[in-house]
Amino acid sequence: MIIKDIKGSKKAFYVIAEDADDLFTLRRLIAKNDSIISVTTRVIKLEKEYSRPDKGDRIKIRVALNVEKISLDSLVDRLRISGIITNTDNDLVPRGGHHSLTIQIGDSITIDKGREWRASEITVLRRSQGDVGSGFILVAIDNREAAVAKLSGTHLSIIQNIYSGYSGKRYPQHSRHNELETYMDDIARMIRSLDNAGGESSNMGIGKRILLFGPGETKRNLFNYLTTNKPPIRHDRLSIVNGVDVAGEDGIPVMLRSDAAKDVMSSSKIVAVSKIIDEVMRQVQKGIRKYAMGMIEVSNAATLGAIESLVFSDSVYATVDEDEFIEVLNKVERNSSKTYAVDSSTDMGLRVSSLGGIIALLRYHVS
Repeated sequence: MIIKDIKGSKKAFYVIAEDADDLFTLRRLIAKNDSIISVTTRVIKLEKEYSRPDKGDRIKIRVALNVEKISLDSLVDRLRISGIITNTDNDLVPRGGHHSLTIQIGDSITIDKGREWRASEITVLRRSQGDVGSGFILVAIDNREAAVAKLSGTHLSIIQNIYSGYSGKRYPQHSRHNELETYMDDIARMIRSLDNAGGESSNMGIGKRILLFGPGETKRNLFNYLTTNKPPIRHDRLSIVNGVDVAGEDGIPVMLRSDAAKDVMSSSKIVAVSKIIDEVMRQVQKGIRKYAMGMIEVSNAATLGAIESLVFSDSVYATVDEDEFIEVLNKVERNSSKTYAVDSSTDMGLRVSSLGGIIALLRYHVS
């Protein structure tokens, strides 16, 4: 999460959600009667004398809401905040009316609690703060197709497949060279559009790490293209990953499941989650009971302070009370344990869902 202090105030923070974990963090931090300031849209209907009101126009406005209700929807990738409008930058929007905000990954809001934030709230907020340039851009490429994906925390977005038009037939050399040049240029433009730093920042080495993989030598050709064509990307931001011989969209999940991913992405959230799931499955096979599955077991272990690390998916909200679940998470983190949210955008999210939506590694065996 990107966090900025509001100058001269200890009551408010400006935040930008970067992944699914951040939306869960906001769900835990935002409480009833907090003030949320954000840009949203609202339908404005104009009523004229002696005429029926029109259907109205949807316009963009900036509002401040006094929070009445907050919830995550079943897809996890959006947070819904409902409340009363206390201020707005448009005179056509009445104060005192009700409005709902939908916060998604990449959206920004200001949270004003009307009081100084508690130490526990600051801890939860700062723990979600990512480094500049955190995350990865993944490129699964061969000489025919390439898939580009963005990995932020544990949330994966596969953007699109790019095709080279290469058929393997013996075209004149200049024609094939032009096709390759166009192919590389299309991929480079997509990578730069996903890079939060972009432009001149790429020269400074700031931005997401870029991982290139796939069969053959095309990944090395792309490496050379990205480092020599303007604006160049620094060598230390690029990594060629060997051992993943699948290109296109199918290559992305293969990469994330590979041992190579665990080596090159060792500090990422998704590798941490993968190791937790693998360890739980190892204990199941060996008959070791230092794990918990499902809400009842996890809640019991949280009460005893036995949880070392916890992973949950969006499916858990289909079977438990949201407020009760948030309280369990707060118990876990008060004991200096780590929590991770995953969704169905990755294979790991589907695996956690199949295990009851929530799993935990324990510090000791719990009956």
